[in-house]
Amino acid sequence: MSENKDELRDKLTPMQYQVACECGTEPPFDNEYWDNKEEGIYVDVISGEPLFSSLTKFDSGTGWPSFYEAIKEEEVVEVKDSTHGMVRIEARSKTGDAHLGHVFPDGPQPTGLRYCINSASLRFIPKNKLEEEGLGELLSLFEE
Repeated sequence: MSENKDELRDKLTPMQYQVACECGTEPPFDNEYWDNKEEGIYVDVISGEPLFSSLTKFDSGTGWPSFYEAIKEEEVVEVKDSTHGMVRIEARSKTGDAHLGHVFPDGPQPTGLRYCINSASLRFIPKNKLEEEGLGELLSLFEE
């Protein structure tokens, strides 16, 4: 993390800090983006790096935003997680080192993956705001 814990506590909401910095989990069906259907990009709440697109988001029925593919595979790091009496694959952001959620092998094609991600680890940028947020190059994702 480029910022220290005190800076992050000031920058993030308590829920964002708990989830992104302390590997917490927000409640299902009671979080900002689980049912967001707007076109745009989801970025890391700590670094601002683009992580997921609305184009790869799907309704997994879990109550958390789910995606079948990251924008840049190298920006989402997979780490073995054996907490809570189970073995899972944790998804973390490479640049911000934020806990994002977990990756499961039960998603739709073409990848078969389900990135089950906490809204609190993300910031959504609507398609029509990408240019002003300095992410205009990602507009090409939405062209047919």
